[in-house]
Amino acid sequence: MRRLTLAAAVLAAALLPGFMPAASAQPAAGALRAGAATSNITPALGGQIIGNWTPITATNIHDELHARCLVLDAGSGPVAIVVVDSLGVPRHVLDAAKREASRHTGIPVERILISATHTHSATSSQGARWTPARYETEPELDEYQAFLATRIADGIRRAVNRMQPARVGWTRARLEDEVFNRRWYMAPGPHLQNPVGGTDRVVMNPGVNNPHLVRPAGPVDPEIAVLSVTTADGRPLAVLANYSLHYVGGVPGGDVSADYFGVFAEQLARMMGADGPGDTFVAVLSNGTSGDVNNIDVRKEQPRLPPYERMTRVGTRVAAVVYQALQAIEYHDAVPVAMAQRVLTLETRRPTPEQLTWAREVMARPADAPQAHPRERTYAERVSLRADVPPQLEVVLQALRIGDLAITTMPFEVFAEIGLELKATSPFPQTFTISLANGSEGYLPTPAQHALGGYETWLGTNRVEIEASTKMVGVLRELLAELHSRP
Repeated sequence: MRRLTLAAAVLAAALLPGFMPAASAQPAAGALRAGAATSNITPALGGQIIGNWTPITATNIHDELHARCLVLDAGSGPVAIVVVDSLGVPRHVLDAAKREASRHTGIPVERILISATHTHSATSSQGARWTPARYETEPELDEYQAFLATRIADGIRRAVNRMQPARVGWTRARLEDEVFNRRWYMAPGPHLQNPVGGTDRVVMNPGVNNPHLVRPAGPVDPEIAVLSVTTADGRPLAVLANYSLHYVGGVPGGDVSADYFGVFAEQLARMMGADGPGDTFVAVLSNGTSGDVNNIDVRKEQPRLPPYERMTRVGTRVAAVVYQALQAIEYHDAVPVAMAQRVLTLETRRPTPEQLTWAREVMARPADAPQAHPRERTYAERVSLRADVPPQLEVVLQALRIGDLAITTMPFEVFAEIGLELKATSPFPQTFTISLANGSEGYLPTPAQHALGGYETWLGTNRVEIEASTKMVGVLRELLAELHSRP
């Protein structure tokens, strides 16, 4: 278990005097049942960490990776929610996990939601690099993918085994000074050139105090959504939170870590007094709509911090805000729990003949030849490989209702404004979106953001049609309306 740094400990103490756990609620009869469990999914050392431009071999485990599982049943059939410490998990791996879990528990695969946190310091579960996640037939699982699918299914099975009468509540909180839009409008200049020879209007991560900064290119969502589950007599069983912040980082090369998502899980359990031997409380932090959001304010100097310091601070602060929100939460022992799923077919982005010619010319040069852009060769490779992908991609979209709380999912790194639109148009009083759910298909900008360019829109970073976000929001709004209209 991590030790809190002095700065994080001081911060936690300031936010939460005493760290006293919430009082137990009185038992009440009701139909709701719930169970939670974790599975250790840490792979053997030697695998590839691909969160940066160049893959790094994993040589040390700083903290273990987990799949954190929650199963709920209000009498109309169970639903399972799983959050995995991974950069992103391909759909065919998650489909294998769902089938295995369903075979043993009877939970239909359409009622299982599995997402990735997007830690950049986890050993890859992507398989062969740059291979499209799904072809007309599913590729065979490699050794780690098979292990991961089995451990996810094991976690769901163990959560089912632990199901008991339960109560559930939900609320929201805010943490505003850890989220900043990382895409910036820039003054004209060579810094706006992109690797495929075009000119963008915005730049991702333009650097601290860059003199060309104009303004952020999009909003952020500082809300933290909180779903809390207790036993019938009020003992903490699980908390599922959701925050729209990308990974934090600060990890030495070769280290495996769950990033601030893992810090959150450990610190909230500690704050709840549920981190002792035999405790089965499960704290889960899912990734919201953070495709264009990080925690670096480029308008001012950033302090140099030791490894893990920044993620420890962020994870502890998120846990502290969630802990405070739990003190006033209202619990229910009988609420509707329902899930709806639809598979949407999207057009994939493939290179034009002109782009392919450019890519092949770049790849034909010596590897050490001068480049017009620092990432020119990288994107020439990506553009070349996009020529062989199928013309269409099927994506799984889900909407889940728990009382008056709704959860939507997308298998992408979703921009913040998309999540904000779903919140604003949902028929439910509270809604949030889990990104990288049921697949990992790259970035999801809006059509307007596509027009601005930038890293997240480049072919090879973005893989699907420009109108994809509009189509998916439309489907999710239909699913939300369907759930809302059910008795």
